[in-house]
Amino acid sequence: MYQSNRTRMYKSIIVVGVLFIGMHYATAQEDDKKEDIGTETVTVTKAYTPAVADAFKIKSTPNLNDSIVLQKKKIKYSIFSVPVASTFTPSKGTVSAVERIPPPELFNSYASLGVGNYGNVNADFYTNRTLSRDEDLVIGLNHHSTQGGIDGVQLNDRFSNSKMDAAYKKRDRDYNWGTDVGVQHRYYNWYGVPESIFDDATIAAIDEGQNYFMGEVLGHFNLEDSFFKGVDAKFRRFWDSAQSGENRAIVNAAFEFPLNEELFTVGLNADYVGGSFENTNLSNTVNLGGINYGQLQAGIRPSLQMLRDDLSLNLGVNLVYGMDLENSEGNFYIYPAITASYRLLEETVIAYGGVVGELRQNSFHGFVEDNSFVSPTLDIAPTDSQYNAYIGVKGQLLPNLSYNLKGSYSAENNRPLFRLNPQNLDRNDDRGYHFGNSFDVFYDDIKTIGMFGELNMDVNRNFTLGVNAKVNEYTTETDNPAWNLPNLEASLFMDYQIGEQWFAGLNLFYVGEREDFSSVAVENVLPSEFPVILLTLEGFFDANAHVGYRVNNQLSLFVKASNITNNNYQRWANFQVQGLQVLGGATYKFDF
Repeated sequence: MYQSNRTRMYKSIIVVGVLFIGMHYATAQEDDKKEDIGTETVTVTKAYTPAVADAFKIKSTPNLNDSIVLQKKKIKYSIFSVPVASTFTPSKGTVSAVERIPPPELFNSYASLGVGNYGNVNADFYTNRTLSRDEDLVIGLNHHSTQGGIDGVQLNDRFSNSKMDAAYKKRDRDYNWGTDVGVQHRYYNWYGVPESIFDDATIAAIDEGQNYFMGEVLGHFNLEDSFFKGVDAKFRRFWDSAQSGENRAIVNAAFEFPLNEELFTVGLNADYVGGSFENTNLSNTVNLGGINYGQLQAGIRPSLQMLRDDLSLNLGVNLVYGMDLENSEGNFYIYPAITASYRLLEETVIAYGGVVGELRQNSFHGFVEDNSFVSPTLDIAPTDSQYNAYIGVKGQLLPNLSYNLKGSYSAENNRPLFRLNPQNLDRNDDRGYHFGNSFDVFYDDIKTIGMFGELNMDVNRNFTLGVNAKVNEYTTETDNPAWNLPNLEASLFMDYQIGEQWFAGLNLFYVGEREDFSSVAVENVLPSEFPVILLTLEGFFDANAHVGYRVNNQLSLFVKASNITNNNYQRWANFQVQGLQVLGGATYKFDF
């Protein structure tokens, strides 16, 4: 009894002690939390380098307690050797040598000269001089002339075209700039008088020669890694021997602003053309005086470019203000500038399309480039190309075969068309262009539906072949034909490198029928009531070929043949072309 009471007392004392120690420890922890224990720097004198201990491998062989143990059977064998004669002698290995192709020898200059029938002469010279690591000077000369001799032509039909260009370019790390200078002289004759109309005395009195002169200066300045990308400018003076003259000045500037994944661009441009003609239009039987003209355009072209995987999209607008300075008139034009392309099947099928428009500046120089037989009595006005909507597909059917198919619909106001000038024998202009042997410009509003297709094949580096065709259907505001515009055009070209020395090429093209009219000016009669004869110019086919031989790296010989079918077709009404033309010559490359 006494022993159990003592035991209970000891247990009570132990329980009370444990509770007291626990309460004291909790109180101490709360006091420690209130105190700032501060910081202490621990310096590690040796980095921790873990190591993997060697594994202990059991080396004893386990006992097999299987009741059936198979015993290996001993095999007894003997070798019976028979001598065999061998004549094989291995050859020592040799290292295969890789044939090294020497790099092509390049030259900075070349000169070419060719001479052929009809007194044809074709001469070219070109040199590209490297002045320093970042400076280049380029000079080019070109001359093409013929002494004429077309069968059935009563007037002089010779012509010549000579041009010289020089360019200087300077490159730096952050920018580049350059300037170009060009001069040109062309001589043509208005030899296309109607047959059996004029007597020999009248023909002998015609001064059919015309000289064109051109001088121009161009410059550009481009910046890298800048919002301002660059500016280019051109000034051109164009005049002729009939006291006509024209000035043209063009300035373009471009800006780019990255916007996340898009690119915002702004283009600025100003375009001026102005000039005068000494004589009035040939629809007037009396030369009342000259023609003066002046057109100025100022435009801005903002555009947003977006690239999304296989999609490329350009959303833009072309804002132009055009001014007729001679008549003090102006108009504001808004044109679409939207293009897009999408890869449907990688490089095999790429769909593309767009809607674009512009106020196209026309000029005397541009008309002469298209038709050298225009008279210096033209009305110069811009063309309002309201829109040109097109859609197409292009791609590569095979690695060496590409294609392009496109359909379009366009609307143009004031589009220039070439047509024959009337025979105006009441005029006594100094130059002989008023005998129905020159062309005027007629402006009409035209809507055009067009289809275009082409195939290009690169069999290898030595052979290329291409073919294309274009079909257009025109609707005019005046219900007249689209004068001198063909409905069908097609061409084929081929280049073939035959071995290392021979090369050849072929160019075929076809132009469909065109329509024009001849008329006679009558005093005190409106031009719309002049006697008229409608003309239909037959479509023509022309074939041209060339073949050449490289004597060495510097000298090549060539022969060219033009109008191989010897077809004296008319590119323009009353203007026949030369028949079969053969020209041979040489090209020499050198360092200068």
